[in-house]
Amino acid sequence: MMRKTTRSSIDCAVVDVWKRAVGELSTRNFAHRLGASEDLVLRLDVFRKLEKHRGCVNTVSFNPDGDIVISGSDDRRIILWDWETGKIALSFHSGHHNNVFQAKIMPYTDDRSIVTCAADGQVRQAQILEHGKVETKLLAKHQGRAHKLAIEPASPHIVYTCGEDGLVQHIDLRTDTATELFTCQPLRMRRYMSVLHLNAITIDPRKPYLFAVAGSDEFARIFDIRKYKWDGSTDFGHPVDYFCPPHLVGDENVGITGLAFSDQSELLVSYNEEFIYLFTKDMRLGPDPSPTSPLYNESDEGEMGQDHESDESAIVMESGVNTGPQVYKGHRNSETVKGVNFFGPKCEYVVSGSDCGRIFIWKKRGGDLVRVMEADKHVVNCIESHPHTAMLASSGIENDIKIWTPKATERAILPTNIQKRPKARGWMHHMASPEDLMLQLLSQQRQRTNLGSIEENSEVGRELLQLILTFNANSDNSSDDGEDTTSGQDSFD
Repeated sequence: MMRKTTRSSIDCAVVDVWKRAVGELSTRNFAHRLGASEDLVLRLDVFRKLEKHRGCVNTVSFNPDGDIVISGSDDRRIILWDWETGKIALSFHSGHHNNVFQAKIMPYTDDRSIVTCAADGQVRQAQILEHGKVETKLLAKHQGRAHKLAIEPASPHIVYTCGEDGLVQHIDLRTDTATELFTCQPLRMRRYMSVLHLNAITIDPRKPYLFAVAGSDEFARIFDIRKYKWDGSTDFGHPVDYFCPPHLVGDENVGITGLAFSDQSELLVSYNEEFIYLFTKDMRLGPDPSPTSPLYNESDEGEMGQDHESDESAIVMESGVNTGPQVYKGHRNSETVKGVNFFGPKCEYVVSGSDCGRIFIWKKRGGDLVRVMEADKHVVNCIESHPHTAMLASSGIENDIKIWTPKATERAILPTNIQKRPKARGWMHHMASPEDLMLQLLSQQRQRTNLGSIEENSEVGRELLQLILTFNANSDNSSDDGEDTTSGQDSFD
């Protein structure tokens, strides 16, 4: 009986080169196979450190051509880097009064239009004029920190923003008009929260009329902008779909810090105090995720439910049986608003930073951990993929940006000392004000019996006072001018 041998990645690469030479493999497919090679992932190493910021680097991304990296920091500055040489192409003050959380270059603007959001709640645009002069202006405002914004794919004009006030806004740069679409409300089981504090927003690149938001509860919500009536006569605040792992429905100890759509419309969701999950459209909970509705709603409601394209999913086994969302484990996501992303020409990998200062890379299909890279001494928050080649940019609590390319001569192996996740800190970790603490405590007390005695009421008072004092002690990180300038400012509060 002949023994079946397994080809190594080097063997496959040699075969692909031969096929490309004889015309059996197109240039595009050859490039995609090469870019998705696990051998390249195992050879990623620090190509260059970009060092000029004077505070934590909270955002890093590439321009559409991939030759410029843009970063924003606690120092409130925006820097455009020529990452290959390590030189600064342009550096300017963002106009924000607090830590910059997101900065992106608008496509088809010759890298001259930049949008930013920050801890001061502002959303701003910077226009790069002749001779390097920069003008910034206010586009919109959130009542609370604005963590993320999303750009409509291939549009130089349309931006979406979200903030801790639960507000989602639509901005058209051609008119400088910000439209308040809706304020995201908690579901019935979380009525002690006045609004849902939003940490993440992303747009489906295949269906750009769909966008997802998520924050301080367990659900990723999908909205369809086509349902919005621009005359203001619409009640648009109802999602067309919800996504959540079944075992996390009703769990008040988790929230969502990062979202990303793949080119196949799969939704990647990173939970704090938990893991990362990948959802396909057939895993939706429908427009009503309440306990009385089926977890996997088979109705045709919701755009993601109406579209029955036969996209290949990393989560469906060969038998065709849906086994639930793919899970990615090993990293730690507890202390900050941590992003998550895809890597590879066809999103073959999932990448995330970690509280332990490492970068984790998993195979999207199957969830196998293939690479753990030592990046920072502290927390890694941001991992961004180059738009065309097999390289990454990372940033976090440290003041630099690291550029990773597959330049190592030796293939890396997985470390044996991967730390376990810390224990969840409970529901108070997600509160944003003493009022929220009071509402949560009172909600819990209503579920108790015999609340009429003096002793029990005194205990309620003591417990409430202790919670508010704890909250105030944890949140008293302001500087002399009243701005948050502590290390790791983009924290999951």
